[in-house]
Amino acid sequence: MSRLPGWLNRIGAGLSRMGERLDERRAQAERDDPLGPPGPEYTPEPPGPEHAAAPAAATPAPEPVAAPATPAAATAPAAGSVPAPPSYAPAVAARPDPVAAIPWGMRVAAEASWRLLVLAGTVWVLMKVISSVQLVVLAFVAALLITALLQPTVALLRRKGLPRGLATAVTAVSGFVLMGLVGWFVVWQVMDNVDNLSDRVKDGIEELKRWLLDSPFHVTEQQINEIAKNLSDTIGANAEQITSAGLQGVTVVVEAMTGILLAMFSTLFLLYDGKKVWEWTLKMVPAQARPGVAGAGPRAWRTLTAYVRGTVLVALIDAVFIGLGLWFLEVPMAVPLAVFIFLFAFIPLVGAVVSGALACVVALVTNGVFTALMVLVVVLAVQQIEGHVLQPFILGRAVRVHPLAVVLAVAAGGLTAGIGGAVVAVPLVAVLNTVVGYLRAYSAEQTLRAAPEPHGATAYEVAPVAAPGAGAPRGEG
Repeated sequence: MSRLPGWLNRIGAGLSRMGERLDERRAQAERDDPLGPPGPEYTPEPPGPEHAAAPAAATPAPEPVAAPATPAAATAPAAGSVPAPPSYAPAVAARPDPVAAIPWGMRVAAEASWRLLVLAGTVWVLMKVISSVQLVVLAFVAALLITALLQPTVALLRRKGLPRGLATAVTAVSGFVLMGLVGWFVVWQVMDNVDNLSDRVKDGIEELKRWLLDSPFHVTEQQINEIAKNLSDTIGANAEQITSAGLQGVTVVVEAMTGILLAMFSTLFLLYDGKKVWEWTLKMVPAQARPGVAGAGPRAWRTLTAYVRGTVLVALIDAVFIGLGLWFLEVPMAVPLAVFIFLFAFIPLVGAVVSGALACVVALVTNGVFTALMVLVVVLAVQQIEGHVLQPFILGRAVRVHPLAVVLAVAAGGLTAGIGGAVVAVPLVAVLNTVVGYLRAYSAEQTLRAAPEPHGATAYEVAPVAAPGAGAPRGEG
């Protein structure tokens, strides 16, 4: 019994050395393959008492024998790794990238949609800014139109030898005096014929009343009197609204005078320093887009000039011929109506309809149904000649705009800025059409210049080929 504690101590020391060597081998395996396939951990079981008695009987002090390396120990996973699923577990497919899961068409639609939203927001903000300074914008656009009409006269006077300032002053003063005389003439004609017109309107109303009584519509005199009474009561009941409308009319007159003064000053400076204004505008354009804008500007100005001059000439022809028809048919205020036709001609399509309808109404009230029908025939004939002969010949292809685009532009301009917006809508569309066409051609030209020159087989394919029947070049054959 005295030798038993020493034997147990030797067995414990041997087991400790065996565990240390196993730990060293496991650490060595982890260092050699730290990302190896994880496997189930193996922990050697310490020998029981029944196994420990045999070595003690054979040798008094056995040396610990290193255990052979097992596959489980060699493939032990690193600390913190996740063990692989067993072989009998079902396979799970990997989830695709969310971007790859969205169809291509939907991705393109989404990309286009947010860009369109940004553009729509920009246009909306721009329209809000323009509406807040609508008077200034319309005055400047009117100045551009007047400048496009008067600028050729300034150029002509400068070629005759006049200085730029004197040529500008003579042209501007002459133009504004002429416009003022036209306005004064219209007002004078209306005021001079208002008494005669009121008498003619009363006679026309009586004639219209008799025509309705004798017409096949079975209209009675009592119904006509009730309509007249209801109209009179409506006017009396809305006297306050009519008065407020008159006050608003005063405000409109003040705003119109302010806009006229702004347009006059803007016209003077554009006639005198138009080139410097354009050069200053180019400096605000980004450097990369500046060459294209510099080329599009003169072409847009030529389009605007051609449009204004052509429209003035067409409106003058309409006013003269329709005015002569009204004069031959003895319609009252033929000259003021001709001036109104001239002014309304600057609103394409819509202006001709409104001015023609006004002339027909005046002829109906003053001279009867037959005269109104004859006026309608004259108006339609002149407008057909204008649409099919005058506009294609005078305006040309440079400023031709599709009728659908004209109607939509006039409607949008009228809803946005009233009569002024309807007047400037079509020239704006014509200028934009010219600018977009030039920028598209300019971009294509720059792309061709940046492309590499053809060579080899490619050069042979694009080489010019002689036309059929052409002779051989000189020096050959």
